[in-house]
Amino acid sequence: MSNLIMGQVYRYSSSLDSDAAEVDGLPNLLHHTSTVGCNKVLLEAGINPIGAVKTSDGSMHTPAILVRSSINKHGKKDSPWRDEFDVDNGYVRYFGDNKVNQSPQKALGNRILLEQFRFHKGASSETRSMAVPILLFRSVRVGKRVKGNLRFEGLGLLRTCSLITQFQEEIGYFTNFVFEFDILDLSREEGVFNWNWIAQRRDKGRSIINTLDLAPQAWKEWQRHGEKVRHKVKRKVIKSGIMNKKLQIPEKESFEGKLLGEIYRYYKGKEHHFELLASKIVASLIRRDGLQYDEGWITKRSGDGGVDFVGKLSVGSDIAKTDIVLLGQAKCEDPEKPTSGIHLARTVARLQRGWIGAFVTTSYFSEHSQLELKVDKYPLILVNGKLLSEQTRKLMEEIGQSDIKDYLSQLELEYDSSISDRRAEEILN
Repeated sequence: MSNLIMGQVYRYSSSLDSDAAEVDGLPNLLHHTSTVGCNKVLLEAGINPIGAVKTSDGSMHTPAILVRSSINKHGKKDSPWRDEFDVDNGYVRYFGDNKVNQSPQKALGNRILLEQFRFHKGASSETRSMAVPILLFRSVRVGKRVKGNLRFEGLGLLRTCSLITQFQEEIGYFTNFVFEFDILDLSREEGVFNWNWIAQRRDKGRSIINTLDLAPQAWKEWQRHGEKVRHKVKRKVIKSGIMNKKLQIPEKESFEGKLLGEIYRYYKGKEHHFELLASKIVASLIRRDGLQYDEGWITKRSGDGGVDFVGKLSVGSDIAKTDIVLLGQAKCEDPEKPTSGIHLARTVARLQRGWIGAFVTTSYFSEHSQLELKVDKYPLILVNGKLLSEQTRKLMEEIGQSDIKDYLSQLELEYDSSISDRRAEEILN
């Protein structure tokens, strides 16, 4: 028995001996998840429940579910989707295990997570006590080795589940479930997950309630108080907020790098049409965190004064609700050259009290520009080339589109009808 450390890469192979603490220079995952008298914990599939346990009081429960995202399977014929991991902001988007020519509800892994959804969203502490811990792992490259390297990404709570359909010429329409997780904060455990908790949950002599003392504090708080504390127990890493170029532009040969290149080439010569995609990207990012956002319109090409699109962010509900104007600027520019600080300043200058801004670029923001915004505390959302490509991929997947040119061509059909010369504040009406 041992601990799992967030961000640590472990060596995994079902054929390995669990006695060895280290293999190939990495901690042996089978060793660190071993439990005396119990079978190995295997991650051979995407969704892997540990065998159910019948306790002395006659109840049955699953000790844990281990979810594995494999980079070597992404983009394949029977696995066209790419999972999204933003662990430092407590978010994971994971596609289920449906295969071609099969109902998504019949896939074993999907069924397992769907069964858990009602417990992870339970209204009472009794219901939440039945929730199974879900541990998330992502395969990574170590040198030239692609397989057998799993990074522990944390303990997840199911947030949403929905059906999504994608079309591919080779196979036609392909439907699957997509699950969104909140990653729990383990800061009070210093980023260490106590595997002894799971080991106790595998003990036939213990009830679920009797194992809760070893659970992370965030899990215990959520079980007691439910949805009203979910945002408090969610992982959030405080960063300097300053990113270098490498973190803002995807590698050219990666899927996102090629996607960004296609976007830049598509809009080159008609850069103003990029504004509609930028508007949809900002909407997607805001809604991802469960906030209400309404897209407004694209401003007329001439005389926009540093504003390309308008939106509305709503906070609260009913009488306890307020609406906030969002002004957006979009720049389709060379990914190898930083966006000009002058463009950022023009957008900021248009903000009235209580308004916020968003700046979307196919490029990146210089560290100097980011520092100026941070020092002056301007409310400006920055979307760089990497984030743009990641969110574009997500939007394509949501409508079942696999070809970027086809997707952008579809947006073209909406462009003219999205243009308006209304004043920004009119969106509040």
